[in-house]
Amino acid sequence: MYWYLEVLRNYAVFSGRSRRKEFWFFVLIDTVIYTLLSIVDIVSDIIIYGEWSSETSIGFASISYVLLTLIPRITLTVRRLHDIGKSGFWLFSLLIPPVGIIVLFIFSLLDSDLGDNKYGQNPKLSTT
Repeated sequence: MYWYLEVLRNYAVFSGRSRRKEFWFFVLIDTVIYTLLSIVDIVSDIIIYGEWSSETSIGFASISYVLLTLIPRITLTVRRLHDIGKSGFWLFSLLIPPVGIIVLFIFSLLDSDLGDNKYGQNPKLSTT
């Protein structure tokens, strides 16, 4: 939970570096929260309308959560790219849907640059 809250605290910080641990713990907790909110949306639709249809369901809770955590997700991804020595502009590779997703996924699995790089100190070396 520490890593999730740390990302939310640094919601608008594009500079610096984020290690794999921070990135993947955020992704894990973010996915769990989104899944729980999606279940809440489904249950509330069943209670209110008596049925659930994926075509008519808006999912207010889950969509609100996605919108509220969009900027922290973007900044975390940019800091993760910085950690491996890549520019945050690699995020625009998502504009090429299948290729961009695969490239960013592979980048997110790579280990940190050893020592300092042009984006800052190696976060593994700091005391956290």
